[in-house]
Amino acid sequence: MKDMLNSDTCVFGIKQNNLRKFTSLKDAVVSLYGSNTEIVRTNRVFGGDINESYRLTLQDGTHIFMKSNKKENVSFFEAEAVGLSAIAGTNAIGTPHILCYGTDDEKGGYSFLLLEFIEEGKRIADYWQTLGIQLAAMHRADTSDFVNGGKFGFLYDNYIGARSQKNTIQDSWIDFFRDCRLVPQFERAADYFGAEDKKKIDRLLEKLDDILVEPDKPSLLHGDLWSGNVISGNDGKAWLIDPAAYVGHAEADIAMTELFGGFPSAFYDAYKDAVHMQPGYDNRRDIYNLYQLLNHLNMFGRSYISSVKRIIEEYV
Repeated sequence: MKDMLNSDTCVFGIKQNNLRKFTSLKDAVVSLYGSNTEIVRTNRVFGGDINESYRLTLQDGTHIFMKSNKKENVSFFEAEAVGLSAIAGTNAIGTPHILCYGTDDEKGGYSFLLLEFIEEGKRIADYWQTLGIQLAAMHRADTSDFVNGGKFGFLYDNYIGARSQKNTIQDSWIDFFRDCRLVPQFERAADYFGAEDKKKIDRLLEKLDDILVEPDKPSLLHGDLWSGNVISGNDGKAWLIDPAAYVGHAEADIAMTELFGGFPSAFYDAYKDAVHMQPGYDNRRDIYNLYQLLNHLNMFGRSYISSVKRIIEEYV
């Protein structure tokens, strides 16, 4: 994956002095907070299964949130910074402020992303309604900065969880979803399917034009919008983290919110009041979530195969 964030460019209107890459954590902290700054305490923050997370405390009491992975996986954090920048650029919904990212050779070498540390505030009374309204605003935002010469995709490939996510720009949402979402996942999962399964998969891909619809307008998507990627910010409103951002059909984000337990009804009511949803969404929801379940199958193994096969059977 090519370097997304280099020192002489601007990503979605956010100047690169806020997206700098460093070759040591110490240099990053000194550059951000001054020459006499030191990390005096490092506390592990648990949650998530891809990266390690920490709260770094500076000598003046400032907290920084750090995500860490193997050194060779620094592109995870480049992609996350780009996705957060894209969402922040819509001015629709809160995201943590990006401080910087980089690599460090100490302790065998690692990569890191530094973000504003969010002290989760008390939720406002209309927390879920506000999230619905703000997500609708994000979905209505102009997407021309994110898709150079097309309608759907993204300027860069990125990741869905720990797996690469293809974002080749296309003019058709249905073609994009087939070629950049379902086909790569089915190819990775080939060993889970027998000959009859593969015939059904081929029929499903051929029928996609009859199942999906082109959106009224393209939308910037979070791309991995489940409850674990929504936190309560210090303003008491919902903030988004850990995006797998791209431009697509807003229905794909809404479908993901329903995959693992769903959000409260107040969220959906507020969203639907703010955005026109095309008829037939309920008949398309599972095909969008087939992508997410295939990705879980490829990351975590056979426990997801029955859910994947159920959806294939549903549509063929």
